[in-house]
Amino acid sequence: MTRRSKDYLEDTLDMSEIPNINGSQSEIPQFFTGCNVLITGGSGFLGQLLIEKLLRCCPDIKKLYIFMRAKKEKTPEQRFEEHFDDPVYDKLKKEQPNFSTKVIMIQADISKLDLGLSKENRECLLDTNVIFHAAATVRFTESIRIAVNINIRGTKQLLLLAKEMPELKSFVYVSTAFSQCINNFIEERYYPSPMETDNILTLVNIVDDKKLDKFTPTLLGDWPNSYTYTKAIAEDTVRQYSIGIPVCIVRPSIIISTAEEPVSGWTNNIYGAIGVVMGSAVGLLRTLHCDPNSVADVVPADYVISQLIAAGWDTAKRRNTLLSIENANPHVPETERVPIYNYVSICQNPITWKRFMKLNEMYGVQVPSTHVFWYYIFFLNKYKFMHDICVIILHVIPAVIVDTVLFLIGRKPMLLKIYKKINYFTYVIAYFSTQEWRFSNDAVVKLWSRMTPADRQIFNFNINNLEWESYFKNMIPGLRLYIAKDPMDTLDEGREKYRRLKIYHYSLLTIIMVLLVWGVISLINRMMSFL
Repeated sequence: MTRRSKDYLEDTLDMSEIPNINGSQSEIPQFFTGCNVLITGGSGFLGQLLIEKLLRCCPDIKKLYIFMRAKKEKTPEQRFEEHFDDPVYDKLKKEQPNFSTKVIMIQADISKLDLGLSKENRECLLDTNVIFHAAATVRFTESIRIAVNINIRGTKQLLLLAKEMPELKSFVYVSTAFSQCINNFIEERYYPSPMETDNILTLVNIVDDKKLDKFTPTLLGDWPNSYTYTKAIAEDTVRQYSIGIPVCIVRPSIIISTAEEPVSGWTNNIYGAIGVVMGSAVGLLRTLHCDPNSVADVVPADYVISQLIAAGWDTAKRRNTLLSIENANPHVPETERVPIYNYVSICQNPITWKRFMKLNEMYGVQVPSTHVFWYYIFFLNKYKFMHDICVIILHVIPAVIVDTVLFLIGRKPMLLKIYKKINYFTYVIAYFSTQEWRFSNDAVVKLWSRMTPADRQIFNFNINNLEWESYFKNMIPGLRLYIAKDPMDTLDEGREKYRRLKIYHYSLLTIIMVLLVWGVISLINRMMSFL
């Protein structure tokens, strides 16, 4: 099907009204018909997209449970009431206007004992058929206690709850492709856990924060941060505590904005690669410690969501086979019982960091935001020494000059504080931007082959067909709209401001070069006068 015919199809019919494509039956929406689905992490980036996709493309879901906790002085009820105001749900509201009747908010906290569930809510959840466990703390700098409580203990407790669900058909655990990042080649299999689940849980329970923080570097060992470390243990938690229930693990790599659904270029955070794009686009981030020739293993968020849903369907479809294998042979390979999917781009459609940033620059200068601070100047430095020099010249010195001027005119200095955060951000992500990993993704390819043409149309995650140039052309306006909160109506204003900044930028460079030349000539003349 061509792109043009696909757009026509989506404009004339709701996805839920497509019974078959080219004579093939759509099996995934049929599987979810009458199902009760539980989503953890529903208020997060992936969680919102997962809720939207399931409700829109599987319209006959019976109930959708969403975990919600109090946060930032808002009650779970207040957060739930505001949850569907996000523009990511606009398409859903248009195609499925009665979707809210199926959504049930469950007050819970994945980091608390017993998931923070009341007795009534726990009993309410026992009719769940499918679980998508996407809740996690993704902060690289999170304290080990919080990371363990959310990423490991929360996973264990949810698995124990899942065992109480008599009609559970599928449990999908969302991990990360970098959970095993201490290995150069990451296969779709289990790896030795850095620590036993119950041992790490016991440790955080008996050791106070001060001692635990002091012990953290020893605890992490070769792992770069608490996120990847706890995710590695959490995968082993799934292996240990999933016996008797149908489970799979999905490991997406660096997740970036949506490619197509429900809108192009949507995201709601500036973590990782998106933070690099936004920081450089507004003229604040000017250098990154990164190997430009290494692959940037990035994947669009909507592709990840489609793969998650397909994995949930496939796990349920293989449920009886998996359980019979387990009963017949308790020593069956773990990946037969709990499939692992490495959802990455390097195997089928790699893009280097150099091309990644070049495409962002190419399309970014076409739609500059009115919130831009300075003209675009950005370097990828493979060597840390060069990066550190660039930090001093392009970050620290300009920040000192600007803050001094602000102080002299009676305003609050702020740029050095901003650059302190930016420089720490680049330090944290350098582990991933300066290295390259090899992956296997056979399970993902085989999953795609098992889907019908109709399901492939609705739940597209074939990264092989993604055109990166078209993707970034749509992503950049999305960042302008959804992150910078700058509508396209201000495009002319943004272009005019960017034009002025370009003049200021090159004028400043000219002045600096003239001063440098004058300084060198003066130095030479002084030296000559002594001869």
